[in-house]
Amino acid sequence: MFRSLFCVLLLSLGIASHANAEQKHSVGHYDIHYIALGSTFVTPTIAKTYGIKRSSYTGLINISVLDTSKEGNPAIPVEISGIANNLLDARQDLVFREIREGDAIYYIAEVPYRDDQEINFQVAIKYGNKLNTQLTFKQKFYVD
Repeated sequence: MFRSLFCVLLLSLGIASHANAEQKHSVGHYDIHYIALGSTFVTPTIAKTYGIKRSSYTGLINISVLDTSKEGNPAIPVEISGIANNLLDARQDLVFREIREGDAIYYIAEVPYRDDQEINFQVAIKYGNKLNTQLTFKQKFYVD
């Protein structure tokens, strides 16, 4: 069973010409899937269901961690925190919310941005004593 919110976000990206596709970072036998996009790419129904603020000035970060050593690559619950900063080094703590949908587990956070602004993300992910890693990536956001 594929994760449906993540699926919706990926399908949204197919429509968005200036958004990056799904990205993955592997650490041992864990795959960290992450995506950052403008919140307006999420439909109003999905946004309402998950309490996501839709705005031309709000980005959405979605992270899911899968255990590839187990059959079916199940999602695992992790401790997650992060910081977003722009090129002027204005920092903001990312407040992640856990979403469980069947066997799927997602962590989403919102980040404000201005048009044509690149945001750097530093996300700490921990799963007991089995996984302790830092995920860093950047995303350029545009106002639609």
